[in-house]
Amino acid sequence: MGNFMLGIETSCDDTSIALVDRRGNVEAIETVSQYAIHSEFGGVYPELASRAHLEAILPIIESVMAKAKVTPLELAGIGVTRGPGLMGSLLVGLSTAQALGMAWSVPVYGVNHLRGHICSVDLEVKRLDYPAIVLLISGGHTLLAHMTNKETYELMGTTRDDSVGECYDKVARTLGLGMPGGPAIDRLAATGEPKIKFPRPMIKSGYEFSFSGLKSSVSRHVETHKDWDVNDVAASFVEACVDVLSSKVLNAISDKKPKTLAVVGGVAASPQMRARMKGICDETGVTLCLPPIKWSTDNAGMIAMAAWDYIDKGIVTDLEPSPNLRLDQA
Repeated sequence: MGNFMLGIETSCDDTSIALVDRRGNVEAIETVSQYAIHSEFGGVYPELASRAHLEAILPIIESVMAKAKVTPLELAGIGVTRGPGLMGSLLVGLSTAQALGMAWSVPVYGVNHLRGHICSVDLEVKRLDYPAIVLLISGGHTLLAHMTNKETYELMGTTRDDSVGECYDKVARTLGLGMPGGPAIDRLAATGEPKIKFPRPMIKSGYEFSFSGLKSSVSRHVETHKDWDVNDVAASFVEACVDVLSSKVLNAISDKKPKTLAVVGGVAASPQMRARMKGICDETGVTLCLPPIKWSTDNAGMIAMAAWDYIDKGIVTDLEPSPNLRLDQA
């Protein structure tokens, strides 16, 4: 078996390619963003995303292999996202991976994008210890899961409508901040005052989430208050999101008594979110497990890392795209 896993991530609007060894060392990675393509639409336009992936994917693979000075003979396999995600975007990655697998005579592993995010915490340095609570907060997903060991994924709750990352992006559009919305809101929130009493949807309702009401409340505030301050709105919105997420996490820690709390996904890069989660872990004695910010957003390194897991666990999946793939499905 070769020493490197080639990771391919095309679930949404980033084309990302990486080479990762079994210990999680990232030998080379390149990610091409499509923000400039989709910014005029205020969100990801699926057909344009697929076309951009098609144009970018092979040159990036060639560049990553050349930078790492790795040949196909040194590959243990190819890990590629098979879901969840946009159908057209997933198809580009999967078809490319299968073609290369045939040409290079290496196995191809269809990887669950959600499990990739969980594996992101072990890139470069192993951080996750079990049992663990996992909070996954990204542009497409919001969920809480309990892992008693590396093989188990107990979904405790997920969002009934918008993910927290999607809510960030929609509020950013309301505030005229463009894409990507999350970092812009966090920057403004750092200098604002959280004095607007936005709702905390479902904060006391088990482990399910809902963020559409919060998004609508921000929109109504902007429409009905002529003197609204963008920094204060951002700070108040961020505090509402963090309050909801931290309340669920505290309850999960109380219920499950984990050793670690892993917070993964793009919103895990938020300074406010990181600070609150650190406070929770300091209070409860649980170890906080965060990926470096560069591994929080969608990236091929986490997909390659998950593919190593699939090999170790003997997981075999098909290579059909699955746009609505769940955490408990490999």
